[in-house]
Amino acid sequence: MLSENIKAFRKSKGLSQQELAVKLKVVRQTVSKWEQGLSVPDSDLLLALSAALETPVSALLGETAAAQEPDDLKVICKKLEVINLQLARRKAATRRMLHWLFLLACAAIAVMLALLLTLGSPYLSWDLSDPETAVAGTLFHAFEWLFVRLAPLLLICAGFGAFLTRKEM
Repeated sequence: MLSENIKAFRKSKGLSQQELAVKLKVVRQTVSKWEQGLSVPDSDLLLALSAALETPVSALLGETAAAQEPDDLKVICKKLEVINLQLARRKAATRRMLHWLFLLACAAIAVMLALLLTLGSPYLSWDLSDPETAVAGTLFHAFEWLFVRLAPLLLICAGFGAFLTRKEM
């Protein structure tokens, strides 16, 4: 909500991200991250942002006009804490999802390698004089050739990704 409000108020004032960043003495990427919801301004910057956009802090934080409270620092800090907590939860959920996807990729590659080792290379014993068998044998051979060469690299990358996204204690 904060991210959408910052963007809406900035656009309503006719300011670019760069112009707003100059007013706040931050880099443009900081404003961009706020607007994308990747980070939130601290309480001091939120007050400066409110002044630069000529908007009350409560409006930036998404309160309706009837429920507005005074813009004291404690209230702002509590609201920013809630927004930061939501952002942290979203990052943790994304991290968990990526971790399980990497683990699933490792398992899938291991199962495929085991399957290929168990089957041997059945395409070598096929009668390739039959056109349908020749096409299937060629496709299987191409798949096996590519997979055997790429699987170790994919397994290492997926394992590294699973390691990087593990839950840190």
